[in-house]
Amino acid sequence: MNTIYLLLPLALLLSLTALGLLIWAIRRGQFEDLEGPAHRILFEDDRHLQPTNPPEGKEKSQDQ
Repeated sequence: MNTIYLLLPLALLLSLTALGLLIWAIRRGQFEDLEGPAHRILFEDDRHLQPTNPPEGKEKSQDQ
């Protein structure tokens, strides 16, 4: 019986903490875009294939 006096408040504290963290995450927008990261990981390796414009400073120094 003495154990229940310790475990019951600990269980309530743990559940309230978990609920508070869930509400905090929802308000911060952690669950707004659930599919974006899943699609982004498929195309992450293709960035090095996209052409990039060299900076203007390097263009001029190579022409001279």
